[in-house]
Amino acid sequence: MAAKPPKKSSIPGVSIRQLVDEIPEGCSTPDFKQKPVTLALPEGKNAIFRAVVCGEPRPEVHWQSSKGDLSNSAKYQISSAPGREEHVLQINKLTGEDSDLYRCTALNAYGEATCSVRLTVIEVGFRKNRKRQKEPQEDLRKELMDFRKMLKKRAPPPTPEKKMESEQVWQLLVTADRKDYEKICMQYGIVDFRGMLRKLQEMKKEQEDRMAQYVSAIANLRHIKVTKEGVATFDLELDLKNLESKIYLYKDGEMIPYGVDNQTKHCLRRLGKRYHFQIQDLRPEDAGLYQVMVEDAVVFSTELESRTIPPRVVVPLAETRCEERGDAVFECTLSNPCPSATWHFQHRPLRLSDKYEVFVSPDGLTHRLVVKGASSSDMGLYSLNTGLHASSAWLVVEGSMDHFSQGLTDTEVQLGEAAIVSCTLASDLGPGTWFKDGVKLTAQDGVIFEQDGLTHRLILTHVEGTQAGKYTFVAGCQHSEASLTVQDPPTIAPDVTETLREPLVFKAGKPVTVKIPFQSRLPVQAAWRKDGNEVVGGDHKGIQLALADGYTWLCLPSVCRKDSGRYSVTLRSEGGCVQAEFTLQVIDKPQPPQGPLEVQDCHRAGVCLRWLPPRDNGGQVIQHYVVERRQAGRSTWLKVGEPPSDSTSFTDTSVEQGKKYAFRVRAVTSVGAGDALESEEVLVAPEALPGPPSAPAILSASSQSITLTWGAPQGPGSNHILGYLIEKHKKGSNTWMAVNEQPVSERRYTVVGLRQGCQYEFRVTAVTLSGPGDPGPPSDAVFARDPMRPPGPVRDLQVTDTSNTSITVSWMVPDARDADEAQGYIVELCGSDSHQWSPCHVGTVPGTTFTAKGLRPQEGYFVRVTAVNDGGRSQATSLDTLVHAMPATVCPRFLMDSGTKDTLMVRVGDSIRVPLSFEAAPMPEVTWLKDGLPLPKRSVTTVKAGLTQLLIPAASLSDCGRYTVMLRNLQGKEATHSFFINVAACPQAPGSIYLQENVPGTVTVQWEPSPDEAQGIPLHYTVLMRSSSHRSWHEVADHVRTNRFTLLGVLPGHEYHFRVLAKNELGVSKPSDTSQPWCIPRQRDRFTVKSPTYQDPDLSQKPRFLVGLRAHLLPQGCECRMTCAVQGSPQPHVTWFKNDQSLDRNPAVYSTDLLGVCSLVIPSVSLKDSGEYKAVAKNPLGQAVSTATLIVTEYDS
Repeated sequence: MAAKPPKKSSIPGVSIRQLVDEIPEGCSTPDFKQKPVTLALPEGKNAIFRAVVCGEPRPEVHWQSSKGDLSNSAKYQISSAPGREEHVLQINKLTGEDSDLYRCTALNAYGEATCSVRLTVIEVGFRKNRKRQKEPQEDLRKELMDFRKMLKKRAPPPTPEKKMESEQVWQLLVTADRKDYEKICMQYGIVDFRGMLRKLQEMKKEQEDRMAQYVSAIANLRHIKVTKEGVATFDLELDLKNLESKIYLYKDGEMIPYGVDNQTKHCLRRLGKRYHFQIQDLRPEDAGLYQVMVEDAVVFSTELESRTIPPRVVVPLAETRCEERGDAVFECTLSNPCPSATWHFQHRPLRLSDKYEVFVSPDGLTHRLVVKGASSSDMGLYSLNTGLHASSAWLVVEGSMDHFSQGLTDTEVQLGEAAIVSCTLASDLGPGTWFKDGVKLTAQDGVIFEQDGLTHRLILTHVEGTQAGKYTFVAGCQHSEASLTVQDPPTIAPDVTETLREPLVFKAGKPVTVKIPFQSRLPVQAAWRKDGNEVVGGDHKGIQLALADGYTWLCLPSVCRKDSGRYSVTLRSEGGCVQAEFTLQVIDKPQPPQGPLEVQDCHRAGVCLRWLPPRDNGGQVIQHYVVERRQAGRSTWLKVGEPPSDSTSFTDTSVEQGKKYAFRVRAVTSVGAGDALESEEVLVAPEALPGPPSAPAILSASSQSITLTWGAPQGPGSNHILGYLIEKHKKGSNTWMAVNEQPVSERRYTVVGLRQGCQYEFRVTAVTLSGPGDPGPPSDAVFARDPMRPPGPVRDLQVTDTSNTSITVSWMVPDARDADEAQGYIVELCGSDSHQWSPCHVGTVPGTTFTAKGLRPQEGYFVRVTAVNDGGRSQATSLDTLVHAMPATVCPRFLMDSGTKDTLMVRVGDSIRVPLSFEAAPMPEVTWLKDGLPLPKRSVTTVKAGLTQLLIPAASLSDCGRYTVMLRNLQGKEATHSFFINVAACPQAPGSIYLQENVPGTVTVQWEPSPDEAQGIPLHYTVLMRSSSHRSWHEVADHVRTNRFTLLGVLPGHEYHFRVLAKNELGVSKPSDTSQPWCIPRQRDRFTVKSPTYQDPDLSQKPRFLVGLRAHLLPQGCECRMTCAVQGSPQPHVTWFKNDQSLDRNPAVYSTDLLGVCSLVIPSVSLKDSGEYKAVAKNPLGQAVSTATLIVTEYDS
């Protein structure tokens, strides 16, 4: 899936690209808070670029240059402070070759942000001239171009790719982008494109059904791509339903194993839902179709084409020896054709001439170089470079009798010590030449050359790390070579090692930072381990690792007991390695004792507790235990004992019988008391209490008293009953009230003092010497009132509503003069074909209305209602007639409101929508008419429950008329409603206008009528006038029904223009104007006007500043804008100066001048921009000066 287009950053020059479709809440793409600034520095200085980035999750930052990578740690130092957003690139000891465009990239899982910055190195002195001498001449450039053309002509045809199975091609199409369909079809010979699309749609549906078993969603598919480093990568996002589902990788239908790190050829990395696959060490046989499967379902297919695999060296160059003036042949075989492969001699591109011949085999795999007429100057290192890989070998030109009696030997030496590399010739060949890594050595390289007869020595008095490498001695046509290895491991101070011998003790929860200082002249890598396992920074525990100049440190934000152990750090460089170890001991409060906490009731001896010691004592010896007790229902814990550390039992003798208690135990060390082991609440067994009596039975009830009786309790403790306690409460209340204060011995009791009409419940509790037992169950609810009489019959029973499945009836309460009030009602139905009455509900109906539901449509029923109370039932009241289950008939009628109009005026082309509400039951027949006839086909009517509507999409003049809608039900009852619709357009403009003076001092305006007037459309006219004294139109007459109008008070000498408009209810026509103005001539005497003469004032003025410059104090990287306002005539010219130096040709700044407001802009200030700035304004009359100071502060990191 392609990345989204670049997003816009708030910082100019920053490009942001989003890599996923949706970004979760709380996350964001990377961005720059501060981007690096452009630098221009002299040779020998250090360049520092600083970038401040942001994003969630925190992005990774990479630096690159257009000339290559920045892997030389001695030259390029890339650093970032832990936990900080600032990242720094430092380039040491600048040279002219460091002038380049550098790019900073911030990348996380959701996007990347990039910005570029240029570094310009100013070359001075002989270096500048020397570089120019090294530039290739025009003839060399021409030779190189010819060589490239020759290689292109010799480029072999592409090798045929491995044929892919048909099923694999379809799998590749399923997950390919639509834009790639045509390319894949042409590549594999699919000509039926439409048939391919149909089959592809079916396959996609099958694959989605199969994937649905294991995958919730799949997104952000990225097909295979080969990086500059020769690694093939592809990735995708999977939302698995079961995280335990297995993921397999197949190539051409065969499963291949993969690992989770970069140590294996095939690697899978997982970051959340994103799965990233890598194929390293690419070879031609790696080309093919790769598929990702979840269990047995294919979720992604992608193809690695052989042409994208970087060529590798299959048969490398071998050392070649030849006689002087002979031909030397170098031959190298590649895995893939590489037309861009180039030959080098002594690490420099080979200059083609008649001395060299280059051949490429027809298959493009074998490259051959022939050196003709080899001499001693041709000896050296030859190499073939493919871009990613290279192969090198030496050319040795031999004489007939040259040889060494003792050649060079490999040597190892410690840094700073002296080293001697020597060899002995068998015969004198004259002075020899020493080389290091193919480069000739001289005395300026800090070495000493010695010759003692046939023995030649190379002496290095004080070996440095940069002097390690391969040394070669060449004499005549013979050479000998050996390697010099410099041992320079990092060193750790002895006092640091001695300090780490003692364990480091910290309390849990505290931060721990261990800093190991060291010294090293070479770049160092640090590896931390704990108990033999690698420690990784930035994991879920928040562990932070850092490596800076001269120290490495480990930071644990909050340690716990699991962090205790043996830690080690290995410092490794090219000169060796050193290791430091220490022990970290974390102490904490002890864990709770091991449970469960056993609690045993020992009766009169108390309560016995037992437990096990804690699993972890927190690293300290247990001093004692603390036992606490809490009574049920209370929140306070009471300490009851402190058993010693060797005892895990305790007996609490101070408990009371019959009460519940909870116990807990803590272990105590020198750090403090740990968490407690707590028991459940336990009951200390009391003497047996009596059981609950039976529920009281009601013997009699009246408004004054209620008599109860009950059964004796059963079970232990119920033999010696002292008496019974009776309680009462009103029904619906939760509060029980005692009836008797002293227990009664008999199982019968009369309760008095009751409120008449209230409903009560009663319960009984037995009492023994041990105390009262549990209360018995409550009695049935009973009213404190005298016996009731049955109620009278209900009155005025009637049917209020019916439907197809229900009947609703209502009634009035019975007459209470000769009977008591009704407590409820029973409604019964009897079908027309039955003689049995059936109740319509469960229980009684409390109100005086009821709806019987679930009836058969159109069925007839008899209805009766009976009133009931505690005294019995009343006589039933029945309806005399049969009631049918069917809706009540409602005569049709329209529901009109005050906003309903009888006439509608509509503009031509507008839509007409007329809704009318009505009520009727059942639904009536709705008929629409226009002028007594059916509606035209272009008119649409709709009918819904209680609403009918007329719709005309576009009104025309033919839609004018009287519209009638008629409602008619099955019984023939009707309701009608009529209204008028008038359709009109804005009137047409009146005709020509004629002006005449019928009466002196007046003008009569007459016009031809609007064409709409002849069609009988009602309209009127409005007359507008403007004169030479009033330039705007104003109304002089409105609602003119005729075609003429007379204007009074016309003044001689004034011109009058007239305009006429036609109007109706829908709008105004276009205007009709007079072609010539109306004017009455005015007679005037001649007079002479003498115009005064004026002399133009002299506005010349020398420059002066209205607003002067102000001082500025800014940090590095900010934009500085200095502004001033200057006045003068002629317009003055403003020149800017810094420290009295003109800024006109300074490309780092620019100035603007807009109507006398002048500005000097510095886009990104640096420390060198500090100084005194001056604006000088000049014109022929003089000049003016304004000055200000700019102070740039250093950025605080």
